[in-house]
Amino acid sequence: MENYVSMFIDYLQYERNYSDHTLIAYTNDLLQFTSFIGEKEILEGESFDLERIDSDIVRRWMMELMERPLSSASVNRKLSALQSFFKYLIRRKIVVKHPFAYLSGPKKAKSLPYFVKEKEMERILDDENRNAGFGDVRDRLVVEMLYETGIRCSELVGIKNADVDLDAMLLKVTGKRNKQRLIPFAERLKEMIVYYDNVRAREIATSSSSFFVRKDGRPVSSAIVYYIVKKKLSDIPTLSKRSPHVLRHTFATSMLNDGAEMNAVKNLLGHSSLASTSVYTHVTFEELKKVYNAHPRAKK
Repeated sequence: MENYVSMFIDYLQYERNYSDHTLIAYTNDLLQFTSFIGEKEILEGESFDLERIDSDIVRRWMMELMERPLSSASVNRKLSALQSFFKYLIRRKIVVKHPFAYLSGPKKAKSLPYFVKEKEMERILDDENRNAGFGDVRDRLVVEMLYETGIRCSELVGIKNADVDLDAMLLKVTGKRNKQRLIPFAERLKEMIVYYDNVRAREIATSSSSFFVRKDGRPVSSAIVYYIVKKKLSDIPTLSKRSPHVLRHTFATSMLNDGAEMNAVKNLLGHSSLASTSVYTHVTFEELKKVYNAHPRAKK
């Protein structure tokens, strides 16, 4: 089999121009599979025949890799190398079928969303500077609005002045695939919006239809919003990720922790299905487990 592996690697190098890093990884993965066949004496008693390698053999190799243990991503990478190898053999008419029928790799475990705890969020938002200029007032409202409404960064950047209805206390945002939705907001956020409007009218000479603007009147960009959020959340040393989406996760987690109905949270977030929203129930469950593990009986 080593000869076929060498042929395949040469093909990737000279015909497909794969990088040296990828070539080394493919070589190691395929030789590892070759060693597995020899060590387990899977094809013992007969001459070596690639056609005898079937999905059962590949599945046994996959299970051995998972028992080491290797991550799901590493196992899937090795399986991908083997699959590409057999596709090459089929095109060269060396074999007539590949051993991946009805076989799929291990599912990658979904990481739970990062979120900010309520007390830490309140500490950041309550740190108000009464003598703040336009930039500070805008930045604080950016963070507050992301946290209180759960909107995406792109949705916040796209807000127009006409999208903010202070009388009805409703915010119109345009989400993915240009789907629009209305999000209610509370009196606290209304007061901050009014204050921001006043400061903007006083300090920004250039008028704009965009709600969030820079000091020269141009609309803010996603990069500016990322910078604002990262700077604000830098006061939380235990938080390993600081982005607008963390505030969206925080909004959803807080809503569910406080008893909000999942379908209502789904509509507020603009999710197309409950499956996307259900990840936050896992977050709240993990928090409950942490609380219980602090119980003295749980430590025994």
